[in-house]
Amino acid sequence: MAPTDNQNWLALFFDKVGRYSVAGIEEIGNGGVLVVESFFWLILGPRRKQPVRLGSIFAQMMEIGIQAIPIVALLASAIGVMLAIQGIHTLRIFGAESRVTIGIAFSVVREFSPLITGILVAGRSGSGLAARIGTMKINQEIDALKVMGINPTRFLVVPALLAMLVMVPMLTILSDLMGLLAAGLYVGIDLGISMAAYFDEVRDILTVDDVWHGIGKSVIFAILIAVIGVVNGASVTGGAEGVGKATTRSVVQAISAIIVTDMIFAFVATR
Repeated sequence: MAPTDNQNWLALFFDKVGRYSVAGIEEIGNGGVLVVESFFWLILGPRRKQPVRLGSIFAQMMEIGIQAIPIVALLASAIGVMLAIQGIHTLRIFGAESRVTIGIAFSVVREFSPLITGILVAGRSGSGLAARIGTMKINQEIDALKVMGINPTRFLVVPALLAMLVMVPMLTILSDLMGLLAAGLYVGIDLGISMAAYFDEVRDILTVDDVWHGIGKSVIFAILIAVIGVVNGASVTGGAEGVGKATTRSVVQAISAIIVTDMIFAFVATR
């Protein structure tokens, strides 16, 4: 009996689901292996006479962190002001607008600062990492490194991963400060609260655990950005068009992973 159109459609559907599932599991596995291999070279590289180059780490830190300071400060300030505007507008309904500092402090430090920093770094540096590694693969530069006896993970991945692990939390702390400062300026203008009184209240509300909550998330985001960028760059095929597709895919996957991880992290941390 010949298969019907519905049977053909169902077979094609499950075939696509299976292929995408296997590809996704393979990418997750490649990412896990990449992280393990990176820490292997970081710890045992000096014993093998192949240490990670400090110059490469500092160059990556400059690109990922220092050059991103203006945009991170600008957007963090905008987020802080937005939270102040919305918080005052909402609490004014209940006559409690003077308590807006509580919402601002928790929202900025625990959620918005690590989230906006992770998204910015993913769009700015994660995409660049994927494009650079993808271009090197297309030009067979990665194969050339292997021929010369240079491990590509040690040479390309470890400096980027270390730079991410250092600079993303640092940018998150900067984002905390700029968001709280900008929100305080708006609260002072709108409600007539002095900056000294505002920061005294912020200091009373926040604890060290709140700050570590945001920094801990930023460390996870840094690993996700670096691994997703490298995995997508290493999987490039098809020339320049493939590099463009891999770059776009890395940004989408990194931002999606950051948001989902943030949701899971917030759920687990508040139980």
